[in-house]
Amino acid sequence: MFLIENYGLAICAYIFCMLCWGSWSNTQKLAAKTWRFELFYWDFILGLVLTAFLWGITAGSVGGQGTSFLADLKQADGQSVLNAMLGGIVWNLGNLVFVAAIALAGMSVAFPIGGGIGWIGGIIFNYILEVKGGVKIAALPKTMLWIGVVIIFVAIALSMIAYNRKATQQKKPSALGIILAVLSGFGFAFFYGFVVKSLDPGFVDGGQGNLGPYSGSFLFTVGALITTILIHPFFMRKPVEGAPVNMKQYFSGNLKTHLTGVLGGFIWASGLVISFMAVGSGNPAISYALSNASPVIAIIWGVFVWKEFKGASKGTNLLLSIMFFLFVTALVIITISKVM
Repeated sequence: MFLIENYGLAICAYIFCMLCWGSWSNTQKLAAKTWRFELFYWDFILGLVLTAFLWGITAGSVGGQGTSFLADLKQADGQSVLNAMLGGIVWNLGNLVFVAAIALAGMSVAFPIGGGIGWIGGIIFNYILEVKGGVKIAALPKTMLWIGVVIIFVAIALSMIAYNRKATQQKKPSALGIILAVLSGFGFAFFYGFVVKSLDPGFVDGGQGNLGPYSGSFLFTVGALITTILIHPFFMRKPVEGAPVNMKQYFSGNLKTHLTGVLGGFIWASGLVISFMAVGSGNPAISYALSNASPVIAIIWGVFVWKEFKGASKGTNLLLSIMFFLFVTALVIITISKVM
């Protein structure tokens, strides 16, 4: 399999993942012009699984490092498979709520709140994994890591204030969008650690299983697929907004609409796989911190491209600017904490 072993290239891989995870929801926004997010989600998950499999049979099956993708799946033990799929299940429960939050509140709100809470929780969870795995972290980097977490928390609070201003100005209820975004954050906080636990410790600090990055990523998407099949029909029958939808409506969609959702899954899953290609060159906390800095990208898309705060009350733009600055500052501090 192909792996990234240079720390500088690993940072580039994490940043690429950040770009993917902060941009995939643009496909949902595009599809939303004619397509409900509950229908979009089926194509998104399909794209997720197909992409992880495609990466596995290509980059995961070439090179002299580790075991090839299909052979790795065959030799996987039950606990490793369970942990990888559990990561997909936990993430997907959060993401199902998250796409609803995007539909109600927009990218520039759902990402800072849901993604921000997941960012904080994931850093803490993966930090604990490292400590348990025997990784010693010096006092100064440790302090800097927690300073970054505090800054993210402040940025999330500003995002909530900004959304409340927008909702009041547009006379829309703000509570449900924020509640859904908060709930989604808890799913995002823990999924990465479960996948890390499924991996061979030779690939990543804190690994406790025997999977490689490609097989672990693929089994993650299988867990997400299973959860979607079991739970998503409920979201279709009991939508957070609008009338119920059904599979007949899904199959009536045109090819362009379906491919938009598949593209969303391709973007997200590519970020996941490339992040795990490089995770052995960094450590889980730093990998998660950089990869999940997606709110920084989503804020740019939501505010400057989709104009989600157009017409908001005076002072909102200043809040958004400060929020963006804090997210970027936290991202830099967390990255430096690894280098020192």
